[in-house]
Amino acid sequence: MSDKTKFSFQTKCIHTGNAIDKETGAIRRPLTMANSYRLPEDASTMNWSDPNQLVYTRNTSANQIYLQEKLAALEGGEDCVVLGSGVSALAGVFFTFLEKDAHVICSNVSYIAVYRLLQEYFPDKYGVETSLVDTANLEEIKAALRPDTKIIHIETPGNPTTRVSDIAEIAKLAHSVGALLTVDSTFASPFLQHPLALGADLVIHSLTKYINGHGDAMGGAVIGQRELIDKIKGQAMVNLGGVISPFNAWLIMRGVVTLPLRMKQHSESALEIAQFLESHPAVEFVAYPGLASHPQHEIAKKQMTMFSGVMAFGLKADADTHNKFVNALELIVPAVSIGHDESLIVYVGPNDERNHFYPAEFKNGHLRFSVGLEAAADIINDLEQAFKKCGL
Repeated sequence: MSDKTKFSFQTKCIHTGNAIDKETGAIRRPLTMANSYRLPEDASTMNWSDPNQLVYTRNTSANQIYLQEKLAALEGGEDCVVLGSGVSALAGVFFTFLEKDAHVICSNVSYIAVYRLLQEYFPDKYGVETSLVDTANLEEIKAALRPDTKIIHIETPGNPTTRVSDIAEIAKLAHSVGALLTVDSTFASPFLQHPLALGADLVIHSLTKYINGHGDAMGGAVIGQRELIDKIKGQAMVNLGGVISPFNAWLIMRGVVTLPLRMKQHSESALEIAQFLESHPAVEFVAYPGLASHPQHEIAKKQMTMFSGVMAFGLKADADTHNKFVNALELIVPAVSIGHDESLIVYVGPNDERNHFYPAEFKNGHLRFSVGLEAAADIINDLEQAFKKCGL
């Protein structure tokens, strides 16, 4: 087949990492559930911990290699490492590149595991110092920047506020002091945003979410320069054991095939639903990057092709009514996670441990809403009937 790097994104989703199985002629890579692989005739000089050679599945597996090839191509990176979960990927980056007493700048509202890793575990165990700032505000990053800053870590769009940070401008700030810019792009997926092309050093995904897209497999990935990825493979995968199972890698490989189609549907429906919610008299606020009212709407337009399927909103109501609203929904499922085929919603009350970092409108509690692949009209009808049940 011709050079796959020249194909469009949609074609890469289908063909990169895939090939005809030589043994059976199957047109899709088979699931290889093996812990060990046949060693070469002379194994005396081999590297037993080589993360790029099929020796032992904690080092790497066949299905993992295929998935890594596909994800690297989709993000435009030299290489990729796939790990057991999104948190494993994040922790692997921090463990690999943060030295004792290093300084980190991180989005002050981020995924809860990142908050704990950088605000509690790494400071307590290794003396790492973390500055939590609003990374949508470049002046706050400039004020926190130090000669010993090793990593600036951002989520864009951020969880759960949907805050958007300017990747290209933050990359310049990070590189001015020799720091790495790491970007969690889970909410966007590679279809909507390419952090490496904007200057980021590493892009991180929870594969559990949009890339898999079916709510049935867990994984995480880091993509970037081969030199950086090899370090993560050696430390976080081989020697910390953060490896993904072959079955999950196989499932995620299957999920990626429909990523462009799904992201278009998620994004188109979410914009329609966000506009509906913004116009509803019972809704206090809606945070969705596709709305002109979003504080970073212009940045989102600059670095994203569409605006994904996650939003946050709040009701003009107390906590009990928020919970009643969630439980009155019939189609939308009250559950954590995002990026599934079905719509998911979760109420986060004002007692959240990061509440003091939230924008003012979030502080009385909010609903994080992941719009699924159902018809937008059906989702809106479900929201409407729940509003009526709650007297809103």
